[in-house]
Amino acid sequence: MLMYHSVGDPADDPYGITVARDRLDRQLAWLRRRGLTGVDVGTLLRAGAQGRAARLVGLTFDDGYADFLHEALPVLRRHAFTATVFVLPGRCGGANGWDPLGPRKRLLTEDEIRAVAHAGMEIGSHGLYHRRLPGLPAAVLRRETLHSRELIREITGTAPDSFCYPYGEVGPEAIDAVRAAGYTYGFAISPGPLLGPYALPRTHISHADRGLRLWAKRLRHGFPLPGAAR
Repeated sequence: MLMYHSVGDPADDPYGITVARDRLDRQLAWLRRRGLTGVDVGTLLRAGAQGRAARLVGLTFDDGYADFLHEALPVLRRHAFTATVFVLPGRCGGANGWDPLGPRKRLLTEDEIRAVAHAGMEIGSHGLYHRRLPGLPAAVLRRETLHSRELIREITGTAPDSFCYPYGEVGPEAIDAVRAAGYTYGFAISPGPLLGPYALPRTHISHADRGLRLWAKRLRHGFPLPGAAR
């Protein structure tokens, strides 16, 4: 499963999370040339449960940046790919105020989230406000998980199945809260011993990732090549 964030100008990006539109296009074309199809994580995991995921790669976009609608979505459509967009319903139409460095980037509004969903993308929760979940009081943890799910259901008409832990940070209490809120899957970065349906790993993709780097990440992190078993 591949993890993206923002699609736009990567020049002013101290975090290395912005990929230019043309670079995204080349990265997705790289997958297609190898017989792989990018899909949302719900599709990927359902196919995996049926033993049919060998040619699929999960695509995720964290934080719900507004540039997804205008920059990433047209590229995904060109390749006939889908993706999961993890949004922050407590910050709709706001900005990435959790990042102390770099430019402020606008987040999707409620109408834009609906437009992304209507375009065939899966909407998942990234919590309410992009807060680190480990160590939060139980009541706050419940709001970040359960209330964010309820708000997304109000926006899109569908309760999300997937939750993405802000900063990729996960702990036992966070997993319990995500499960209790009704999600089916949880996504981290490197979950370590907590690996499981509620702590699934992903591979970060940056603007610098081209052929050789993508190949190295495939070998290191194991996203599938044609015929590979999952």
